Amino acid sequence: MNKKHTMKEKGDAELAKLLAETRATLRTERFAAAGARPKESNAPAKMRKTIARILTEQHARLSSVASAKEGTRKAATV
Repeated sequence: MNKKHTMKEKGDAELAKLLAETRATLRTERFAAAGARPKESNAPAKMRKTIARILTEQHARLSSVASAKEGTRKAATV
């Protein structure tokens, strides 16, 4: 899967697409595992960690943009 440092190199659209694809893959893995024994038992855990990395990066980007906007708002009022 993807490492944490590669998430910072991806754009917002790429992260959103990767998040949707990973969630869809995780969903299919869950249903496949319900019917039969999975080939790789730790694949869902890896996918959940990838999803968490993506969401963490998206949140970090949103909070940095919000703090930058707030900083300019405070500077304008002073």
